Amino acid sequence: MKVHTLTLAVLASLASTAATAETADPLKKAFIDDSAVKVQFRLRYEDVDVANVDQQNQTTLRTRLNYQTGDLYNLYAVAEIDDVRSSKNEPLIGDYKYTQINQSYIGYKGPAETLALLGRQRILLDNQRFVGGVGFRQNEQTYDAVSVKNTAIEGLTAYYAYVANVNRIFPEGSGKEENESETNLVNINYKALDFAKISGYAYLIDNIDVAAFSTDTYGIRATGDIKLDALKLSYEAEFAQQSEAANNPETYSATYYHLGAGINFDAFGAKVSYEVLGSDDGKAGFITPLATLHAFNGWTDKFLFGGKGNWENGLVDTSFALTAKLAGLKLLAKYHKFDSDYGDIDMGQEWGVSATYPFAKYYSVGVKYASFSGADAGYGFSNDTDKLWVTLQAKY
Repeated sequence: MKVHTLTLAVLASLASTAATAETADPLKKAFIDDSAVKVQFRLRYEDVDVANVDQQNQTTLRTRLNYQTGDLYNLYAVAEIDDVRSSKNEPLIGDYKYTQINQSYIGYKGPAETLALLGRQRILLDNQRFVGGVGFRQNEQTYDAVSVKNTAIEGLTAYYAYVANVNRIFPEGSGKEENESETNLVNINYKALDFAKISGYAYLIDNIDVAAFSTDTYGIRATGDIKLDALKLSYEAEFAQQSEAANNPETYSATYYHLGAGINFDAFGAKVSYEVLGSDDGKAGFITPLATLHAFNGWTDKFLFGGKGNWENGLVDTSFALTAKLAGLKLLAKYHKFDSDYGDIDMGQEWGVSATYPFAKYYSVGVKYASFSGADAGYGFSNDTDKLWVTLQAKY
């Protein structure tokens, strides 16, 4: 039995008890008085134009209903359902018609600032470069897991999760919608230093269904900023080492590193970044199968590589970004230059712009456009590609 099914069964049983026992004040307080219901609508139009392949467009509407109980003897429960309606199903667009339990877990607020969750849940670690939820897509990636987080030491967050199943963004019946797993995730985050926030992690992925996704990754990450009146300087540095694990048929060792520096003045900012997903001499590359891939290496998603986020020759991403905030309008412009880590391959370039505007407290509208071009011919990512998104969101 999947852990989210067990969670829903317990939740339904407790809710039924609360509804029929009017004199049971703790149950009524937890399931009715202190409970919270949230509703979200996200309407999106997406247009994709891949040179020499096809041009496709699609409109989707996601409705999300979230219910969270109040505390009952330090226990609480969350249930979240997503429903996506689609004008059509286009193979070049990663949103699909579906109705699904997105989250369903029981939480326990234990002693010494400990929080434990059992069931289907979000797991978003650091900047989601290695473990995330792919929140941009209409179907979010969630995890059937047991997780424990402790914040007893000031500034220190210790996190562990055992993942039994990864619920991916693909539709039911595709054969890719979930991966059975025996994965251990460890992340220690320390934020008490004035000049740095430091994370150390070990992500030990044992993917039962996709052997090539099984990896052991160990790394360290540091971010920080320095404020000088209206001027703020920021930096980012990360290093990780990866090798094959469990049932992975390949034997390899690859490195990852990322260096970034930024400057912000009032409502304007700029950032330069250099990221390398290394290659083991062209035999295998450093992969990120649990990452929020859309947030990295360009919005056109040219380098998903079947969900691995890299290929055997590795990926070097040199990027520049400009940001601005004007009268509530958030503006972003980005440029990426892509090269292989091994083999001297020109993997192209991409530029993109986005604008987001929140209004009337509950609503926001966003427009995003990206254009990829210039890759060496003969590779699976070499076709020039343009993508446009228009999104309207409401949260209640």
